[in-house]
Amino acid sequence: MAIYLSNDNAQGEYYLTDIIAAAHADGQKIEAVHPANPIEVEGVNDRRQLAKLERAHQLMQAEKLLEQGVMLRDPNRFDLRGTLQCGMDVEIDANVIIQGNVTIGDNVTIGAGCVLIDCEIDDNTLVRPYSIIESATVAEDCTVGPFTRLRPGAELRNDSHVGNFVEVKNARLGEGSKANHLTYLGDAEIGQRVNVGAGVITCNYDGANKFKTIIGDDVFVGSDSQLIAPVTIADGVTVGAGTTLTKDVEANQLVITRAKERRISDWERPVKKK
Repeated sequence: MAIYLSNDNAQGEYYLTDIIAAAHADGQKIEAVHPANPIEVEGVNDRRQLAKLERAHQLMQAEKLLEQGVMLRDPNRFDLRGTLQCGMDVEIDANVIIQGNVTIGDNVTIGAGCVLIDCEIDDNTLVRPYSIIESATVAEDCTVGPFTRLRPGAELRNDSHVGNFVEVKNARLGEGSKANHLTYLGDAEIGQRVNVGAGVITCNYDGANKFKTIIGDDVFVGSDSQLIAPVTIADGVTVGAGTTLTKDVEANQLVITRAKERRISDWERPVKKK
């Protein structure tokens, strides 16, 4: 049965209650029923009412997850704006936002304030507070955050760690590898058991095109190094702190580029003019 409603009224709106008169005029049987929850039939006429219904909807979703065994530390401060598949013993702290299609494995902890978008997080992984994971995959036994951003194409293999203010984009971090501080890894393939020091940057963009950085297994990249792509670092290489690398490095070498230190004994600090 098709029922046609009119919006010829002061508000210019289609009223749900007009269905009753339209159904009666069409000869349909009319019955009174009680909604499962009165909130389901409340009207929305302003932003305040919309926010009220949205919060009620979010709480209903949170209660379903609690019934399924998910530990939500504060159901009133949880937002599910898509679909969530959870394994066993999952713990989600306050103010977490989940968007799109998100899959979380067993024994996973999501810290406060995290944003998960179209991502997959495998078993026994810890996501510390205020991390953003978007269109990325995180394997088993990983540690992410706090304040980490995994952008589209990021892939963390088993037992890898990314920490404070680390950004990963379109890059794979191999099994057991770590980048714990203040690092950008973009368009990169990083092998197993690699240690990436603080302040390391894969310089992947020349202003026109993107290029890839390839790092082998068991590589140590010292702090504050810049890896100018395209560049390949073979297995077992040590990159000294402060290095700006522009050429490929063969296996098991130490590579270092550093300005010679100078000490000026008679130097005087400038004095501010009055």
